[in-house]
Amino acid sequence: MLRRLGSLCARSLGARGGARPAAGLRHLGRSPRRRASDAPRNQPPSSEVVARPVGVCSMMRLPLQASPQGLDAAFIGVPLDIGTSNRPGARFGPRRIREESVMLRTTNPSTGALPFQSLSVADLGDVNVNLYNLQDSCRLIREAYQKIVAAGCIPLTLGGDHTITYPILQAMAKKHGPVGLLHVDAHTDTADKALGEKVYHGTPFRRCVDEGLLDCKRVVQIGIRGSAMTLDPYRYSWSQGFRLVLAEDCWMKSLVPLMGEVRQQMGGKPVYISFDIDGLDPAYAPGTGTPEIAGLTPSQALEIIRGCQGLNVVGCDLVEVSPPYDPSDMS
Repeated sequence: MLRRLGSLCARSLGARGGARPAAGLRHLGRSPRRRASDAPRNQPPSSEVVARPVGVCSMMRLPLQASPQGLDAAFIGVPLDIGTSNRPGARFGPRRIREESVMLRTTNPSTGALPFQSLSVADLGDVNVNLYNLQDSCRLIREAYQKIVAAGCIPLTLGGDHTITYPILQAMAKKHGPVGLLHVDAHTDTADKALGEKVYHGTPFRRCVDEGLLDCKRVVQIGIRGSAMTLDPYRYSWSQGFRLVLAEDCWMKSLVPLMGEVRQQMGGKPVYISFDIDGLDPAYAPGTGTPEIAGLTPSQALEIIRGCQGLNVVGCDLVEVSPPYDPSDMS
């Protein structure tokens, strides 16, 4: 399941049948002659030609590239977990996601997506974070993503704990202004502080609101659940105009109708997708730091990602993957 989620955002950016560019790639400001999509495109190698254990451990065994220049989209790892409040280990997420991605192939027969026929994609490696200083790590992430976004490349991020979304959205807002947010998670991540600290994996979207990085009328949080310290734990999100979809409102039903409403709410303006793996029930994805029972199913996760097709996606992340808590790699 984790392998699919790590690449489905790239697939949602690709057009059905590869006939047209992704919605999120129509606004990069390049002239048609200079579009990265018009250049020769990277293709993940087929296991019929290159054995799966062979080669450098990049996402989908795509080429490693030092610069985002000439790319429509790129995978970037952010191996940071010093902002976590419970079980660490998400620093190993990017590497494990890449290892598991060898099973991903180039087309999706169910949706007709052929992303590598319409997009130029590579792996940019990892941001060199500071594991001894969370604030400095946020600076390093923000600066790295400003360069990626300025090059007209859409970042597809492998996390890392959810702290990383805050500096990424700082970079996004610098280029696009306040963005819409599709946030899949067990938690709202809108706390103000913990142990006196205002930046950790429970506060990213509170900090984003404080800095005007989000278009709050276009923020949707899906899969929220779990115990709390108050009977009104969602007051802040509601007060900002966020739409909350609790996990219990998703039980035993398809999320296709919900995603139709989300697409209408997001419109054609820039949207960022942040997918916390703990949005899924830990029966399916135990490899995470803050698991909560009674979450989303893998099929619902696919409905959410597939339901993003047509949105103006300017970036996405998959966060809180903690491989040490899933020895079977089931996540």
